[in-house]
Amino acid sequence: MQLYEELQARGLIAQVTDEKLIADLINQGKATFYIGFDPTADSLHVGHFMALCLMKRLQMAGNRPIALIGGGTGMIGDPSGRTDMRQMMTPEIIQHNCDCFKEQMSKFIDFSEGKAMMVNNADWLMDLNYIEVLREVGAHFSVNRMLAAECYKQRMEKGLSFLEFNYMIMQAYDFYALYQKYGCNLQFGGDDQWSNMLAGTELIRRKLGKDASAMTITLLLNSEGKKMGKTQSGAVWLDPKKTSPYDFYQYWRNVGDADVLKCIRMLTFLPLEQIDEMDQWEGSQLNQAKEILAYELTSMVHGEEEAKRARESARALFSQGNAADMPTAELTEEDFTDGAIDILTMLLKSGLVPSKAEARRAVQQGGVTVDGEKVTEIQTAYQKEQISGEGLVVKKGKKNFRKIIIK
Repeated sequence: MQLYEELQARGLIAQVTDEKLIADLINQGKATFYIGFDPTADSLHVGHFMALCLMKRLQMAGNRPIALIGGGTGMIGDPSGRTDMRQMMTPEIIQHNCDCFKEQMSKFIDFSEGKAMMVNNADWLMDLNYIEVLREVGAHFSVNRMLAAECYKQRMEKGLSFLEFNYMIMQAYDFYALYQKYGCNLQFGGDDQWSNMLAGTELIRRKLGKDASAMTITLLLNSEGKKMGKTQSGAVWLDPKKTSPYDFYQYWRNVGDADVLKCIRMLTFLPLEQIDEMDQWEGSQLNQAKEILAYELTSMVHGEEEAKRARESARALFSQGNAADMPTAELTEEDFTDGAIDILTMLLKSGLVPSKAEARRAVQQGGVTVDGEKVTEIQTAYQKEQISGEGLVVKKGKKNFRKIIIK
């Protein structure tokens, strides 16, 4: 099976233009392709996983990835999938985030000479002349067609600023600039970016002729992939300082039964023949599939040693209720009142819940234990002396643990 057919079999491709040309380009390792990343944080999260894995797959087949950091478009903000205007960032913050991205992407992509590039669209967008853009780029865009795009329609009721309205033009110009500068002939993105990407393809063909070999492709479920990056307690980051390898492992270990095989197919590099055999798994076998998923992805991001440690700790927790490598949460003197801390505050400080309201619900529903004993009263409090020394093990639900210690 060739690469393009494998991408289809893994459920990664939703829509394409010029399918035969794209398939030939990818299969022959002749694509120079880009995927864009908005530098809105100093770490990538699991919602970026599909794009990173796709870049790795294509590079392994001889294609050349370009990781495009939206330092220029990040000064404006993308209206796609949003109900409010994105906070603008300073150039210094954007540059810091770009540096963090490259370090994390290097675990997936080989950036050595000629094999891949990371570029920042601020390099060309920040120097554009407004009149020139209106004449050379704006003339190729129909306002009626732009307003019909889903990314704009969903914002029309609440208000779409002229600033954001320009995002499609800027993204289209990105593809044009990459085509001109680096011979980029293929772009990838989520299904929520389809209109913007088509605009880029059309801009190249209008300016350079219909034979210009610029193509687009979108990824199935990439928008869903972005949702993967959110949990009740916030984003699941690739940076171990933000999300520990254990918590990262647990996130994937806890995916739903209906999603585990889909995630294995789309995100891991296991052979399709092996995954096809798993399609018949059910019951307890799905737990094994979740372990496989969690181990493969944790190994990819944090290395095999951390993946093994996380797997062993998770197994120890399930079987014994304790583990040496359990993630910890530190309390300070300020967290105690008269030498004690209540269970709701402890749950919040541990990171097991995002709010005290959620902590209250967890206790009232019988989902919280401390050192193996169920907590039934929201007023339950623990003295500092009880936590000193080895600490307390707090458990929320069946699979979320923290060891509480005093700093």
